[in-house]
Amino acid sequence: MFELLKKDAASSARRGRVTTRHGSFETPVFMPVGTRGTVKAMTPAELEELGAKIILGNTYHLFLRPGMELMREAGGLHKFSSWDHSILTDSGGFQVFSLATLRKMEPDGVRFASHIDGSRFFLGPVESMQIQRTLDSDIVMAFDECTPYPATREQAAKSLAITTRWERMSREQKLNDGQLRFGIVQGSVYPELRREAAAAICDIGFDGYAIGGVSVGESEPEMMLAVEAAAPLLPENAPRYLMGVGTPRQIVESVARGVDMFDCVMPTRLGRHGSAFVPGGKTIPVKAAKYAHDFTPIDPDCGCYACRNFSKAYIRHLFNVGEILGVRLVTTHNLYYFLNLMQKIRTAIENGTFEELRREFV
Repeated sequence: MFELLKKDAASSARRGRVTTRHGSFETPVFMPVGTRGTVKAMTPAELEELGAKIILGNTYHLFLRPGMELMREAGGLHKFSSWDHSILTDSGGFQVFSLATLRKMEPDGVRFASHIDGSRFFLGPVESMQIQRTLDSDIVMAFDECTPYPATREQAAKSLAITTRWERMSREQKLNDGQLRFGIVQGSVYPELRREAAAAICDIGFDGYAIGGVSVGESEPEMMLAVEAAAPLLPENAPRYLMGVGTPRQIVESVARGVDMFDCVMPTRLGRHGSAFVPGGKTIPVKAAKYAHDFTPIDPDCGCYACRNFSKAYIRHLFNVGEILGVRLVTTHNLYYFLNLMQKIRTAIENGTFEELRREFV
C-alpha cells in the first residue's frame, strides 16, 4: 500500500507512493477538497489535466445530501461523481468541532441537528464507518473529536480519551474489500498528549496515520510543534497525513518534518474570492482595480491554462462583471500552483535539493 522511495539527507522529508484500488499517487501529495462530491468550480477532466490523483469527500455532508440511499443506488462516490482515481473521505469528526452549537456529545458519538433543516441524527464511529463503506472511498478516516483551540491540558486530555475510544471502535467496523483505514492523532498543542496519541493509534494499528486538530486557530509554531511531536513516532512504512493544512510554507515545513499527504480548501476558497498564488507562496488580489490595465498573466512562468491564455486585466474584468469564468480561471491557477509545488518538492527530494527549495519559503 505504501512504498518509501527516497529519504532526504538533511531533513525528515521523504518520497513515497501510495497504491489504492483506483491507482497510485506519488507523495508528498496535495489532495484537492471536494467536500460535497465535487472540487468547487472544477470538472473531473480538468482535475486530471492538472495532475490530481486523489481528492477528498466529506462523510457528514454527503450523508445529509444526497444521502446514502441515493449513494447506494449510484454505486458509490466514484461512479456518482465520475472520478476514476483515489478518494479519501473525512469521517465527519471535524464537524464535531465546527458545528459545536448544533451537536450534543454522547459516549458513542454525537447527536446533531442538521445545519440544513434542523433534522436530528446520530453520528459516531459505527455510523461513520457504515457511511464511508457506502461511499466506497479508497481511504477511510477513523471517527475522532477535533479538539477546540484554545483548550486547557485537562480539556485536551479528556478529548483525546474520547478520540482514542472512538478510533478503537472505528477499527473494529467492517469495510469493503480494499478500503484503507487511517487513524488520527489528536492532543491539541500539548506535545506529551500528541506523543501519547501517536502511541495509542499505532497500538490499534491502521493502514495510514493522520495528524488532526491543527489549523484550528493555533499559531504556526504551535502547529509545527504538534507535527514534530507526533510524526517521528508514526510508522515509517505507512503514509502520514496532516489534515487541513495549509499554506505553501506550512506544507513545505511539514514535509521537512516527515509528512506525506495534505489537503486544504485554500486554493479553491481563495480562487472564488479572486486571490491567486504567486511564487514564494504569496497571493495577489487579481480582482483589484490596480490590475484593470495589466495585460500580463498572473505568473509569467506558470504553465496553467489561465496563465497561458489570459491576462490579469481580463480575469479582473470577469470578476468585476460577475462572470463565473473568473472564478474558474483563478481556481484552476491555484490548484495548478499547489499540485505543481508538490511535484517540485518530490523532484527536490529525489535530487537532494529539498533544502534549497525550502529556503524559498522561509
